[in-house]
Amino acid sequence: MQTIKEIYKIGPGPSSSHTFGPMRAAQYIKETYPDAQKVEVTLFGSLAFTGKGHLTDMIIQKTLKPVPNEIRFDYKTPVEHPNTMEFKVYENDEVKAVHSFVSIGGGKIERDGEKALESKKLYPHTTMDEIHAYCKQNHLTFDEYVDQVEDKDFDTYMKSIYSAMIKSVKKGLSKTGVLPGSLKLDRVASALNQSAKSCDDLTEQNALLLASYAYAASEQNAAGGIVVTAPTMGSCGVIPALLYHYAYDLGYPKSKLIKGLKIAGLIGNLIQYNATISGAKAGCQAEVGAACSMGAAMIAYLQGQTNSQIECAAEIGLEHHLGLTCDPVGGYVMIPCIERNAVAAQRAIDAARLAKYLRNVKKNRVSFDMVVKTMNLTGIKLPMELKESALGGLAVVVPSEEKI
Repeated sequence: MQTIKEIYKIGPGPSSSHTFGPMRAAQYIKETYPDAQKVEVTLFGSLAFTGKGHLTDMIIQKTLKPVPNEIRFDYKTPVEHPNTMEFKVYENDEVKAVHSFVSIGGGKIERDGEKALESKKLYPHTTMDEIHAYCKQNHLTFDEYVDQVEDKDFDTYMKSIYSAMIKSVKKGLSKTGVLPGSLKLDRVASALNQSAKSCDDLTEQNALLLASYAYAASEQNAAGGIVVTAPTMGSCGVIPALLYHYAYDLGYPKSKLIKGLKIAGLIGNLIQYNATISGAKAGCQAEVGAACSMGAAMIAYLQGQTNSQIECAAEIGLEHHLGLTCDPVGGYVMIPCIERNAVAAQRAIDAARLAKYLRNVKKNRVSFDMVVKTMNLTGIKLPMELKESALGGLAVVVPSEEKI
């Protein structure tokens, strides 16, 4: 497995695979071919079907400027990966180079069928069972294991990730108005936050506060603002909402929260390595489901749970998102994505609470590794219409015009 830095990356929304990934591909072309006369870009599969709503064409054009470029949407040509794009570079009126990129989720890209340089293997173990056994043998907590494997600058990197996540929530809470796009959705994070503060019931207040934070970060993402992949931008509201809630409402120290963030990253890393975090490949179970699993593990750690309980929390968080489809209305990362982040943040806390007591009364029959494998198999079985193509589910039932 790679560094957890590849799970947490800071960049522009609304989609890690459809915006952040294509941006990085365009950056490679611009840096590699400074004398390019023009660039023709063809988007295939999910990038073609939902590229407009995800601002794929806009981010590519913006990144390639001032080089003239043309974006084409190919809805028919079959491709092995649904997030495939081709860049054709011209110099002196001739084709200088042709590169194929695949945006595999979380902002990561592969070029011309080869793994990117950043895909260097770092972790010696690739399953939770292996990590669990190693930690037990060496008397390590999961965050201590991460520290043992990662580079010396990892703490500095994680502090920047923590700050960016908190900032995405704060900015989202300060904004009002309408989100961009034909759906004309109002931002509701600020209003939801104000409603939460007026609640007399503490349990209800905390639940609404947490939801407002998830809405805040997710609305920032939908508006093309700067957010953190966790593990993707479509699920960028879950972990930041939990961090913000535990920091500002419950008073947990930053140092402990960052340790929890490391454990969440380890869970996301395992999911990506053994399955996928791409909605276009496996549906929203791979995005929001993965984020809920990561969040559950983080909360379990913050509550002082054991490695076994933390694994159980992560397993519960993912297991009950199995089969979750990716069906964005109008191709925008708004409906059902924003509300789904708020729900998953709540479920992460529920999963951690349940794991704490379940492991005291019975051995878990379903392991985290089993659920990750199941998620991958389920994703393969999901039809293309329910995997970020906007061709099925809510995307064809809910009107996407201004009358919403």
